[in-house]
Amino acid sequence: MTRGERNNNPGNIRTVAGTVWQGQSPTQTDDAFVQFIDPVYGIRAIVKIFGSYEREGLNTLSEAIDRWAPPNENNSAAYVTAVCGQCNISPDTVVDFSSIMPQLVRAIIQHENGEVIYSTQQISDAISLS
Repeated sequence: MTRGERNNNPGNIRTVAGTVWQGQSPTQTDDAFVQFIDPVYGIRAIVKIFGSYEREGLNTLSEAIDRWAPPNENNSAAYVTAVCGQCNISPDTVVDFSSIMPQLVRAIIQHENGEVIYSTQQISDAISLS
């Protein structure tokens, strides 16, 4: 089981001082990544973050993934390539993230964890919660 799966945080969202997520576990034992009570809340957080990116004017997968997984911590080029391939969108195509959210969430989870153990229903429920 990956760290993201153990934390119910398949996007590996980092802890940010002062930020409390809906569905965040009251006990946080991982000093770097948020722990959620259920993976639906961790998936919901992915959706919320991408919504905030759109509101900030990020409108391509290249821009969004570079923010999500900064090059100083990740091989962002490989991440962008993987996500774009799974979403069938080129890196610099302007896109409404909500129109590709199920594919986008799956692609992020796949890249972060090496697999997607969550059902289509869990992902749909998480998107609906956002």
